[in-house]
Amino acid sequence: MTLLLIIVAIAVVALVVVGTTAALISRRRPTAPPRAPQAPTTTTTAPVPTTTTPVEVPEAPEAPAEPAPVLERPETTASRLVRLRQRLAGSSNALGRGLLALISREQLDEDTWEGIEDVLLTSDIGVGPTQELVEGLRTRLRVEGNADARAVLREELVKLVDPTLDRRLQVTGEGDHPGVVLVVGVNGSGKTTTVGKIARILVAENRRVVLGAADTFRAAAVEQLATWGERVGVEVVRGPEGGDPASVAFDAVRAGAEAQADTVLVDTAGRLQNKQGLMDELGKVKRVIEKQAPVTEVLLVLDATTGQNGLIQARVFSEAVDVTGIVLTKLDGSAKGGIVVQVQRELGVPVKLVGLGEGPDDLAPFSPEAFVDALLG
Repeated sequence: MTLLLIIVAIAVVALVVVGTTAALISRRRPTAPPRAPQAPTTTTTAPVPTTTTPVEVPEAPEAPAEPAPVLERPETTASRLVRLRQRLAGSSNALGRGLLALISREQLDEDTWEGIEDVLLTSDIGVGPTQELVEGLRTRLRVEGNADARAVLREELVKLVDPTLDRRLQVTGEGDHPGVVLVVGVNGSGKTTTVGKIARILVAENRRVVLGAADTFRAAAVEQLATWGERVGVEVVRGPEGGDPASVAFDAVRAGAEAQADTVLVDTAGRLQNKQGLMDELGKVKRVIEKQAPVTEVLLVLDATTGQNGLIQARVFSEAVDVTGIVLTKLDGSAKGGIVVQVQRELGVPVKLVGLGEGPDDLAPFSPEAFVDALLG
C-alpha cells in the first residue's frame, strides 16, 4: 500500500512539472493574431535628379597619310643617244647593209651604181637626193682614187641628212610666257605617247612642264596622258569628254603661265590629212593658243614605216599649222630610213626627234652623225 502511494505521488509530481514547463513556453512565444487583408497600394517614385559628367572621348587616330608617289627620273640625252646608235645598228636596215655591200666591191661598174640607186630609192630617200648622193660618190671616188669608200659614203650620207639644220627644240617662251609646243599628226602615229616622252626629256633637263590633253574625243588618250604626267610629277590640264579642244589648249597655256612653267605641251586629236574640217579645227587650236602666248614649236609625229604616205601627211599638216619639226617614230623597226632625208628636203623642216622603241625613254634628239654611223654599223 505504501508503495502504491509512492508511485501515485511521483506521477502527480511529474504531471505538475510537465504542465508548468508548457505554460512557461507558451508565454515566451505568443502566437500573432491573423492579419486583416489590405487593399493594394501604388508606389510612386519621385525622379532622382542626376548630374551629367562630360566624358572625354579619345580622338580617333588619324589615318596614315598616303605615301607620295615615287617619281621616275628620266634618262639624260647622252644615254639616249647611246641607245640610238645601238638600236639602229641592231635593226635590219637594208639601206646601210645594201650600200656597204655595193660600195665595197673592187670594181664599181655601171651595174654597181645602178644597184646603189635602187637601194636608195627603195629606202624612200627620193629621186633628187638619190641622184645627188650617187653623183657625189662617183666624183669623189674617181678623183680621190685611193680614198676609203666606206669613209666617203659616210661623209656623203651625213651631208645628205644635212647637219646644218637647226634641230633644237624651241621649248622656252619670251618674257612671262611659257614655251608652247603643239603636237600634231594622223590617227595612230603615236602622238600622245610622244608627248609623254617629250615631257620626260624636258623633266630630265630640270624644266617645269604642263601638259594639255586637247584630244578630247578619246577618253583613253586623256587618261594615258595623265599617267605619263603622274610618273614624272607633271600637271595635266584636261576638259570634258567631247569638249572643245581649243578651250582645253587655252586653259593649259593659262595654267602654265600661272605656274611659271617653262613649257606647255599640247596633245591634239589625230586626224586624217584629207579631212579638211579637222585640219581647219587644228588651225583654230593654234589661233586660240596664240591669244595668250606664241606657239614656239609645232611638231608633226610621223610613223617612219609609212614611207611616201608620211611625206603626203607632212605637206598637208605643214600647210595647216606651219610645222617646225618632225618626230619620226618606229625608226628602229623600219628598213626605209631614207624618209628622214626626203621629208626634210621636201618641207625644209628638220627631223628633231626619233622614236626607237616602246620604252618610256626610247625617244632621242636626232643626230645626223649618229644616225649615219648606226646605219653603217
